[in-house]
Amino acid sequence: MKIDVKENIKISLESIKSHLLRTTLTVLIIAFGITALVGILTSIDAIEYFFTKELSMMGANSFSINNRDMQITINGHRTRPRENRVISYDQAKQFKERYPVNAWISTHVDGTWNATVKYGSEKSHPNVNVKGIDTDYIFTSGETIAEGRNFTDQDIFSGQHVVIIGHDIKETLFKNNEDPLDKIITVGPGKYKVIGVLKEKGSSFGFSGDRSVWLPINNVRQFFARPNMNYRISVLPKDETDANAAIGEAIGLFRVIRDDKPGQDDSFAVLKSDNISNMLIENLRYISWAAVFIGSITLIGAAIGLMNIMLVSVTERTREIGIRKALGATSKMIRSQFLIESVVISQIGGFVGIIFGIIIGNLVSFQIGSTFIVPWLWIVLGVTVCVIVALLAGILPAVKAAKLDPIESLRYE
Repeated sequence: MKIDVKENIKISLESIKSHLLRTTLTVLIIAFGITALVGILTSIDAIEYFFTKELSMMGANSFSINNRDMQITINGHRTRPRENRVISYDQAKQFKERYPVNAWISTHVDGTWNATVKYGSEKSHPNVNVKGIDTDYIFTSGETIAEGRNFTDQDIFSGQHVVIIGHDIKETLFKNNEDPLDKIITVGPGKYKVIGVLKEKGSSFGFSGDRSVWLPINNVRQFFARPNMNYRISVLPKDETDANAAIGEAIGLFRVIRDDKPGQDDSFAVLKSDNISNMLIENLRYISWAAVFIGSITLIGAAIGLMNIMLVSVTERTREIGIRKALGATSKMIRSQFLIESVVISQIGGFVGIIFGIIIGNLVSFQIGSTFIVPWLWIVLGVTVCVIVALLAGILPAVKAAKLDPIESLRYE
């Protein structure tokens, strides 16, 4: 006799309806496991996309020169990054003048990270980053000016009291959609005219200008001076220049400027934008494994719960099994019926879990300013895992049901 899959699915749904509360609890256990799995992995996909997008805005070949390495660790031991003597303004200036590759080269420095910005009766929290920049920084930073203009060479050279503010600063100081351009604001001890507003970018692991104000670099050198100010250099080649060649030219030139002796290690660090991205994404794999582990533990519990409900179902439907066998149903058909019922229950839980997982993952995505993610790979994984859970949980009850003696089953009360 041929196994009727549709009929078995219909019987499975009727059984689910007759034991709705018990089945619902099992479905929810499976759904929680799949939600944890799909939700976390979708969030990680969104974060990876965000990292790649943010750093690609600075150019695939862009790199920066700093006095210290960057060390990012999430799991395992942490090693202290090597820190060299600071990069002086004269060294950064020499590099910009002598670098032979056609590129945007910006010199920038942090004035302070705890400034308060004021306009009239409004003021910000004392956590504003004051950054001194030159005209090329807008290109190497990946930021965009939404209103107003960039600094001019004259602004930089003479250290004019002009400022470009981040989006959060605009929202804090200028209420009721007031136009901030040409307004005079107080930044730390000085007063500055607003000439530009940066486009909102959201949190961007240190690269966002939303809570920053930009001043001409010579202004910061004068009014935010401190001993051993460390300058950073960012380079973005204008042509399709080989990244390694451009970096090689930069290292060779800066070793001469820093007077590094032959055989001596570089007294500075070159950080490539995609290296930072790869480093961050690499460490996200540990979170992926954690998500799989958490989801697996929940799904093991779901498998146990599903097996329990199927064993109880076999006991409660003993007479039904006897009647079906008396009417000609084979052991194979009975076994298939209970396996299909197990798969149906697990797939309902998987479907619910996938939907909630996608919603939770994309809430994280929207929160960090990433895009809407449909995690097809994790959806397929979720469906596959549910089938495996169903087969593992259903095979024992199915075999038990198939082995029931029809005569004994008909006499069962």
